[in-house]
Amino acid sequence: MTKSADNFYKSDAVTLQKVTFQSQYKQTIAANLFRPQVANPDGAAPAIIVGHPMGAVKEQAATLYATKMAEYGFVTIALDLPYWGESEGEPRNLVAPDAYVEAFSAAADYLSSLDFVDPDRIGAIGVCASGGFVIGAAKIDPRIKAIATASMIDMGGATRMMVQDPEQWLAMTRVSVDQRTVEFGGGQTAYTGGTVLEVTEDTPQFQRDFYDFYRTPRGKVIPEGATDLTITRPTLSSNTRFLNFYPLNDIEKISPRPILFIAGGKAISLGLIKDAHMRAAEPKELLVVAEANHVDLYDRVDLIPFSNLNEFFNEHL
Repeated sequence: MTKSADNFYKSDAVTLQKVTFQSQYKQTIAANLFRPQVANPDGAAPAIIVGHPMGAVKEQAATLYATKMAEYGFVTIALDLPYWGESEGEPRNLVAPDAYVEAFSAAADYLSSLDFVDPDRIGAIGVCASGGFVIGAAKIDPRIKAIATASMIDMGGATRMMVQDPEQWLAMTRVSVDQRTVEFGGGQTAYTGGTVLEVTEDTPQFQRDFYDFYRTPRGKVIPEGATDLTITRPTLSSNTRFLNFYPLNDIEKISPRPILFIAGGKAISLGLIKDAHMRAAEPKELLVVAEANHVDLYDRVDLIPFSNLNEFFNEHL
């Protein structure tokens, strides 16, 4: 087990309730709602929405963050993005950036309906790809008053980096639409990307890091209906939708609401996060955890700066 990794951390200081709510797309979103055992002495409490990495489920990274932040006194909710985990959506593992972004606003709808939550003090944390999704949500949902991201990846930008040549772009989109034709005709769903099934001497270090989290007891979760062959892997026919996803465009419009970017000093995502931080308007902060790689900020409780997150949300919510 990787040192200090505690993805499945549980706390006696908080209570967990499994909840569901509807998005504007009329999809049922499943989530874990956490409340501090000690009620907020000032009445309704501030709340934080937490989103999981792309291809993961709420029990991977998001629930850890939600549990830890609830220990500080926040009401928190870790959600399954549509088409993943226990949330609705068919086919499973569909890439649907608009639906992912909408899930954060749907969570704000739900939290605002609770009498123990202050609807004027709602923030959000996006881990990995959810960092991009929550930025997309915050641009059009002013109820999200403060945003933090950890190991953020803009899935649109990352996907476009892989197909900068027009011929590569055409090849990727052609494979996708060919698979659409197969599935429209009743053929089997195909998957792409995701975490490798085994590690060899040629496996790059960043893939080894993902393997250590997703395919070992450190963080492995297989939702109902999924298999080792499908976890973490989006559908091939939908993956090109990330080519049209631009969460960092107009990121400056989030201001004057603050954004905290948390990055690993050894992370493959560091450059992407620095770019997002540069584009954002003040107030903004970039916090680099020198010893951390990308995946370390999913569950390494000795490296994730929870105290900084507490200070950030206490100041801005």
